[in-house]
Amino acid sequence: MKKLEEYVVSIPDFPEPGIIFRDVTSVLQDAEGLRLAIDTMQEKVRDLEYDVVAGPESRGFIFGTPIAYNNKKSFVLIRKAGKLPRETVSVSYELEYGSAVIEMHKDSIRPGQRVLIVDDLIATGGTTEAMVKLIESLGGVVVGIVVLMELAGLKGREKLSGYRLESAICYEGK
Repeated sequence: MKKLEEYVVSIPDFPEPGIIFRDVTSVLQDAEGLRLAIDTMQEKVRDLEYDVVAGPESRGFIFGTPIAYNNKKSFVLIRKAGKLPRETVSVSYELEYGSAVIEMHKDSIRPGQRVLIVDDLIATGGTTEAMVKLIESLGGVVVGIVVLMELAGLKGREKLSGYRLESAICYEGK
């Protein structure tokens, strides 16, 4: 049986020289890789008690929805601004080159609900930190974060001290 890391294709010098791009699509394109990814992520947080799973578009949807389904939990969409049809709450955050805004439906999290955040990657931690702020603005309690891949060299974990963060694969470099 292959290890999860073996399903990830690493592309050197993309998007710029010196960067190794870790391609999640190679995991998704292999049925066994996809199953192993979801099973591994789910196993990392099996001891957590949570009421709802939340994930950002688009790959957070891919990994979060089956985890929610397998554990009989609801799934909350976190989207880019302007994509949700009902009343929303939003938060803006800084990216390496600019800023972004993410939103959730205002009624998607109830005060006191325990939330598990699921995503494909944590790098600098900006998007994950913004998701935490968004959930907490509605009174939700983030009990854990699980990602497929962590780029530890970019120190995203440091922005999330105080929160449980699990990664299925951890790359030490950038």
